[in-house]
Amino acid sequence: MKRSVAFGLCALPLLLASATAALAIELPIRKAGLWELKMGRAGAAGDDVAMQHCTDETTDKKMVSSFQPLSNEVCSKQDTQKTATGYVTDAVCSIAGMTTTSRSEITGDFNSAYTVKVTSHNDKPLPGVPKDATMTLDAKWLGPCKSGQRPGDIVMPGGIKMNIADIEKLKALMPKPPK
Repeated sequence: MKRSVAFGLCALPLLLASATAALAIELPIRKAGLWELKMGRAGAAGDDVAMQHCTDETTDKKMVSSFQPLSNEVCSKQDTQKTATGYVTDAVCSIAGMTTTSRSEITGDFNSAYTVKVTSHNDKPLPGVPKDATMTLDAKWLGPCKSGQRPGDIVMPGGIKMNIADIEKLKALMPKPPK
Protein backbone atom coordinates (compact mmCIF):
# COMPACT_ATOMS: atom_id res chain seq x y z
CA MET A 1 0.00 0.00 0.00
CA LYS A 2 2.80 2.45 0.86
CA ARG A 3 4.33 1.88 -2.57
CA SER A 4 1.09 2.81 -4.37
CA VAL A 5 0.68 5.93 -2.20
CA ALA A 6 4.24 6.97 -3.06
CA PHE A 7 3.57 6.30 -6.74
CA GLY A 8 0.42 8.43 -6.57
CA LEU A 9 2.17 11.28 -4.81
CA CYS A 10 4.99 11.26 -7.38
CA ALA A 11 2.91 10.59 -10.48
CA LEU A 12 0.14 13.12 -9.86
CA PRO A 13 2.31 16.25 -10.16
CA LEU A 14 4.12 14.79 -13.18
CA LEU A 15 0.87 13.98 -14.96
CA LEU A 16 -0.55 17.38 -14.09
CA ALA A 17 2.58 19.11 -15.33
CA SER A 18 2.52 17.18 -18.60
CA ALA A 19 -1.19 17.76 -19.06
CA THR A 20 -0.77 21.51 -18.54
CA ALA A 21 2.31 21.89 -20.74
CA ALA A 22 2.16 24.67 -23.32
CA LEU A 23 -1.49 25.42 -23.16
CA ALA A 24 -1.58 27.92 -25.99
CA ILE A 25 -4.24 25.40 -26.97
CA GLU A 26 -6.42 25.21 -23.87
CA LEU A 27 -7.80 21.89 -22.75
CA PRO A 28 -11.50 21.84 -21.94
CA ILE A 29 -12.50 22.29 -18.30
CA ARG A 30 -13.78 19.10 -16.68
CA LYS A 31 -17.39 18.79 -15.65
CA ALA A 32 -17.88 19.85 -12.03
CA GLY A 33 -18.26 17.01 -9.56
CA LEU A 34 -16.43 13.93 -8.34
CA TRP A 35 -13.91 12.31 -10.68
CA GLU A 36 -12.23 8.95 -10.18
CA LEU A 37 -8.62 8.97 -11.42
CA LYS A 38 -6.83 5.66 -11.96
CA MET A 39 -3.11 5.84 -12.71
CA GLY A 40 -0.99 2.92 -13.76
CA ARG A 41 2.36 2.11 -15.33
CA ALA A 42 2.64 -0.46 -18.10
CA GLY A 43 4.48 -3.55 -16.87
CA ALA A 44 4.28 -2.54 -13.20
CA ALA A 45 1.78 -4.96 -11.69
CA GLY A 46 0.18 -3.82 -8.48
CA ASP A 47 1.27 -0.20 -8.79
CA ASP A 48 -2.07 1.10 -10.04
CA VAL A 49 -3.35 3.97 -7.93
CA ALA A 50 -6.96 5.12 -7.70
CA MET A 51 -7.99 8.42 -6.21
CA GLN A 52 -11.00 10.67 -6.22
CA HIS A 53 -10.96 14.38 -7.00
CA CYS A 54 -13.81 16.81 -6.33
CA THR A 55 -13.56 19.68 -8.81
CA ASP A 56 -15.28 22.66 -10.35
CA GLU A 57 -14.39 25.15 -13.11
CA THR A 58 -12.41 27.44 -10.78
CA THR A 59 -10.39 24.52 -9.37
CA ASP A 60 -9.49 23.15 -12.81
CA LYS A 61 -8.36 26.59 -13.98
CA LYS A 62 -6.29 27.03 -10.80
CA MET A 63 -4.56 23.68 -11.36
CA VAL A 64 -3.49 24.75 -14.85
CA SER A 65 -2.33 28.20 -13.76
CA SER A 66 -0.46 26.78 -10.75
CA PHE A 67 1.49 24.13 -12.66
CA GLN A 68 2.12 26.18 -15.82
CA PRO A 69 5.03 28.22 -14.34
CA LEU A 70 6.75 25.02 -13.13
CA SER A 71 6.27 23.43 -16.53
CA ASN A 72 7.68 26.52 -18.26
CA GLU A 73 10.68 26.50 -15.90
CA VAL A 74 11.70 22.86 -16.34
CA CYS A 75 10.65 22.17 -19.96
CA SER A 76 12.70 23.29 -22.96
CA LYS A 77 10.04 22.02 -25.38
CA GLN A 78 6.28 22.02 -24.95
CA ASP A 79 4.12 21.55 -28.02
CA THR A 80 0.40 20.85 -27.70
CA GLN A 81 -1.75 20.12 -30.73
CA LYS A 82 -5.45 19.37 -31.13
CA THR A 83 -6.04 16.09 -32.97
CA ALA A 84 -9.11 14.39 -34.41
CA THR A 85 -9.46 12.36 -31.20
CA GLY A 86 -8.24 14.83 -28.56
CA TYR A 87 -4.87 16.42 -27.83
CA VAL A 88 -1.19 15.50 -28.08
CA THR A 89 1.66 17.16 -26.17
CA ASP A 90 5.32 16.58 -26.93
CA ALA A 91 7.68 17.82 -24.21
CA VAL A 92 11.31 17.77 -23.12
CA CYS A 93 11.72 18.52 -19.41
CA SER A 94 14.67 18.37 -17.01
CA ILE A 95 14.06 17.66 -13.33
CA ALA A 96 16.73 16.75 -10.78
CA GLY A 97 19.40 16.26 -13.47
CA MET A 98 17.23 13.87 -15.47
CA THR A 99 15.97 14.91 -18.92
CA THR A 100 12.65 13.35 -19.90
CA THR A 101 11.27 13.34 -23.42
CA SER A 102 7.55 12.61 -23.33
CA ARG A 103 4.45 12.36 -25.47
CA SER A 104 1.05 12.76 -23.83
CA GLU A 105 -2.08 11.70 -25.69
CA ILE A 106 -5.39 12.88 -24.25
CA THR A 107 -8.60 11.33 -25.56
CA GLY A 108 -12.20 11.22 -24.42
CA ASP A 109 -14.78 13.61 -23.09
CA PHE A 110 -14.12 16.03 -20.23
CA ASN A 111 -17.79 15.68 -19.22
CA SER A 112 -17.81 11.92 -18.61
CA ALA A 113 -14.49 10.08 -19.14
CA TYR A 114 -11.06 10.73 -20.60
CA THR A 115 -7.65 9.06 -20.79
CA VAL A 116 -4.14 10.53 -20.64
CA LYS A 117 -1.41 8.20 -21.92
CA VAL A 118 2.15 9.42 -21.31
CA THR A 119 5.10 7.65 -22.90
CA SER A 120 8.48 8.87 -21.71
CA HIS A 121 12.20 8.32 -22.13
CA ASN A 122 14.63 9.37 -19.40
CA ASP A 123 18.23 10.01 -20.43
CA LYS A 124 19.79 9.59 -16.96
CA PRO A 125 17.11 7.97 -14.82
CA LEU A 126 17.29 8.38 -11.08
CA PRO A 127 17.46 5.18 -8.98
CA GLY A 128 14.13 3.37 -9.23
CA VAL A 129 13.02 5.37 -12.29
CA PRO A 130 12.77 3.32 -15.51
CA LYS A 131 14.60 4.53 -18.62
CA ASP A 132 11.41 4.13 -20.67
CA ALA A 133 7.92 4.20 -19.22
CA THR A 134 4.27 4.39 -20.15
CA MET A 135 1.78 5.77 -17.64
CA THR A 136 -1.95 5.95 -18.15
CA LEU A 137 -4.48 8.03 -16.27
CA ASP A 138 -8.10 6.98 -16.74
CA ALA A 139 -10.59 9.54 -15.44
CA LYS A 140 -14.30 8.92 -14.97
CA TRP A 141 -16.99 11.32 -13.73
CA LEU A 142 -18.85 9.70 -10.81
CA GLY A 143 -21.46 12.36 -10.07
CA PRO A 144 -21.72 15.25 -7.64
CA CYS A 145 -19.03 15.61 -4.96
CA LYS A 146 -19.74 13.75 -1.73
CA SER A 147 -21.29 15.50 1.24
CA GLY A 148 -18.62 17.45 3.11
CA GLN A 149 -16.26 17.65 0.14
CA ARG A 150 -15.20 20.94 -1.35
CA PRO A 151 -13.76 21.59 -4.81
CA GLY A 152 -10.10 20.61 -4.90
CA ASP A 153 -10.39 17.77 -2.38
CA ILE A 154 -8.39 14.69 -3.36
CA VAL A 155 -8.74 11.34 -1.59
CA MET A 156 -5.75 9.06 -2.23
CA PRO A 157 -5.17 5.39 -1.35
CA GLY A 158 -5.12 4.74 2.36
CA GLY A 159 -7.55 7.61 2.94
CA ILE A 160 -4.89 10.33 2.56
CA LYS A 161 -6.72 13.60 1.93
CA MET A 162 -5.41 16.85 0.51
CA ASN A 163 -6.82 19.84 -1.30
CA ILE A 164 -5.44 21.18 -4.55
CA ALA A 165 -5.79 24.66 -3.04
CA ASP A 166 -2.70 23.66 -1.07
CA ILE A 167 -0.84 23.56 -4.40
CA GLU A 168 2.43 24.60 -2.78
CA LYS A 169 2.47 21.25 -0.98
CA LEU A 170 2.22 19.45 -4.32
CA LYS A 171 4.94 21.64 -5.83
CA ALA A 172 7.17 20.76 -2.88
CA LEU A 173 6.95 17.09 -3.93
CA MET A 174 8.59 17.86 -7.28
CA PRO A 175 12.37 17.53 -7.46
CA LYS A 176 14.05 20.92 -7.67
CA PRO A 177 15.93 21.81 -10.87
CA PRO A 178 19.70 22.16 -10.37
CA LYS A 179 20.95 25.73 -10.08
